Amino acid sequence: MKHDHTLLEAAQQGDIVAIERLLTECRPALYRIAQSQCDSSVDADDAVQETLLSIFRRIGALRTIASFPAWAFSIIRRECHRLLRGMRGHVELPPADHPVYAYADRVDLRCDLAAAIQSLPKKYREAVILRDFEEFSISEITDQLLLTRTAAKSRVHRGRLMVQEYLKD
Repeated sequence: MKHDHTLLEAAQQGDIVAIERLLTECRPALYRIAQSQCDSSVDADDAVQETLLSIFRRIGALRTIASFPAWAFSIIRRECHRLLRGMRGHVELPPADHPVYAYADRVDLRCDLAAAIQSLPKKYREAVILRDFEEFSISEITDQLLLTRTAAKSRVHRGRLMVQEYLKD
């Protein structure tokens, strides 16, 4: 997400035209990030809208212009996680014989873990289940999901992080 330095400065100073142009330029990159972090395209749209609104409201508080991409990324990521947490209690749990239930002793923890995994976007859910519950190797996951080795590792890692984030709350 590279932006013109003068555009960012003008937006930070409160120039409405600059802010509108900045938000227009940011939208596609934010949407790509949201699609990888959110469960559905509707959630991605919602996360982008909330992120754009946050940027609009808080652009003046940005300390350094160089930190804008990281700042915008952290906002969109936080919005996606907020939407995932909001799904808690609204996800369909796997059947009682699903392997996810074998990894936790307490019934409430089992349900939370199942709900966390079920709330993951499909591409992450598949990778986490194959790796952690079906005990596939990374090579087997790459073959099963038609991914590169790096992509398979990334999906497992990101899926695990999302599960951790879900369970923290």
